[in-house]
Parts: sequence; C-alpha cells; structure tokens
Amino acid sequence: MQGAIGILGGTFDPIHLGHLRLAQEVAETLALTEVRFIPGGTPPHRATPQSPAADRVAMVTLAIAGNPLFVLDDRETRRVGKSYTFDTLSALRAELGVTRPLVLMMGADAFLGFESWHRWQDIFALAHIAVAHRPGSALGEMPAALAREFTQRRSSDAQAVHGAAAGVIVEVPITALDISATQVRELVRERRSVRYLLAPEVLAYIKDNHLFLQENKS
Repeated sequence: MQGAIGILGGTFDPIHLGHLRLAQEVAETLALTEVRFIPGGTPPHRATPQSPAADRVAMVTLAIAGNPLFVLDDRETRRVGKSYTFDTLSALRAELGVTRPLVLMMGADAFLGFESWHRWQDIFALAHIAVAHRPGSALGEMPAALAREFTQRRSSDAQAVHGAAAGVIVEVPITALDISATQVRELVRERRSVRYLLAPEVLAYIKDNHLFLQENKS
C-alpha cells in the first residue's frame, strides 16, 4: 500500500501559522507521505472569501515553499459552483486509486459541525479523518449521528490510518496556536502588526498587494 496522504482544506484567507503547524504535527504523528493544501473555491459553509482565489493560492504557495511534505492542490479554486469536500475526495480517489490511504485533517470545531457537511457519512468511504485538538482537551458534545460514527470508527492507534484506505477517525493532540484568519484580517485592516502570526513571505504578499484593508460586507 502506498503512503498515506493528508488533505487540509480551507479558505486560507489568509493561511497562517496555525494551519501550517497543524499540518506539520498531524503529518508527523500519522507518518504521512505528504499533505495537500486545498484552498476552497466557493465554500458552502461560510461567507465568500475576501481575497480572490488567485491571491489565496499565491499565499499558500509562499507559505508551504521549502517544506517537502507540503503540496498545493488548487482544484477547488478552478471548480465552478460550490466546493464540496465529498466531490474533492471523490476526484482524488479517481486519480490515486481505491487503496491509497487519504487522511482528511480538521480541527475539533470543524469536526463537531461535520454532520452539516454535504454527504458527510459518505466521506468515511473516501478518507480517514484526523481531528486535531489541544492536548488534554475533550472534543465536546456531538450530535447523535456523529457521536455514533465517532464511537464506531475511532481508533486510539495513530497508525491505524495505514491499515486501510479510509474509514478511521483518529485524534491528534497538537500545539495550541490560537490564531484565526478573521483575527489576522481585522489586525491588517486596523493597521496593527500581524508579525509572528503568518509566514514572513505571506505577510510581505499581503502588504505588497494591499489585501484586507477593506472590510468584506458579503
């Protein structure tokens, strides 16, 4: 069986150190071969990104440069219409085959809302799920249907993701970096420092292209 691939999606508006550290720690804990960063096109669960897709792709490219584990996948920004994770994973399965392990990475908050995702239960047939959270913290109360899936699929063995192509849920404690893209945009708009929240190359790109200086009213 070929090495497991991690999938980290998001609007990345902008990508920040919290995203990068999550990807790095989950990849190391689960011994992943690579992590694909997939900037969202038109996300179904949140407002339209403030930055154009080209800028968000450029920021991800700058942020992951130099890390051999990290790869950009811009397919969702090229897709017409809503970007659903189910569709993206289905396309990856068609390209990579049915036996290669795929690991969908997400934070605890995202996982607790997983039941609202398009065809969420079908996603388990396409990928494992790695839920990243603060060390020592519990995931919190889950909707009944999600709790059933969690109970049935959860494994305490991080390496379980290598034993099958999909279907396992693992929890990965990671370094707590309380950074949000919303916070970064607000600081930029207020002309306050965002140093140490972003990769320097991303910070330079934001300044050079005058991003986030106007509030997105959409």
